[in-house]
Amino acid sequence: MTVIANTLIIATITFGTIFILVTAIGLIRLPDAFSRAHAASKSATLGVMSILLGVFLHFWLIEGHFNSRILLGIVFIFITGPVGGHMMGRAAYLSGVKLSDKTVRDDLAEVIKKKREKLK
Repeated sequence: MTVIANTLIIATITFGTIFILVTAIGLIRLPDAFSRAHAASKSATLGVMSILLGVFLHFWLIEGHFNSRILLGIVFIFITGPVGGHMMGRAAYLSGVKLSDKTVRDDLAEVIKKKREKLK
């Protein structure tokens, strides 16, 4: 049982570390604030959740302590990470941050234009 538990713990922590590494590479390589926010919110959330899951499994399976606070942390990160990334991207767009030259479509421009016309 200990070998299976240790393998599961190592796998989840390694999986999380790989996603955190992908996040770091994405933050360096991606061209604009919007794609960087996407990389930071999606893969970092999955990476941190996987690492916390590995920590939870360690304490539960190896140490024998069920820690509900770690599970609450996983749920909190699952909810707030992508929402925070979305809100930062929306705020950057509304404050005038330019899209990359490689951007193909701007779906939000038409929606913002219609909302501003309704306010007038």
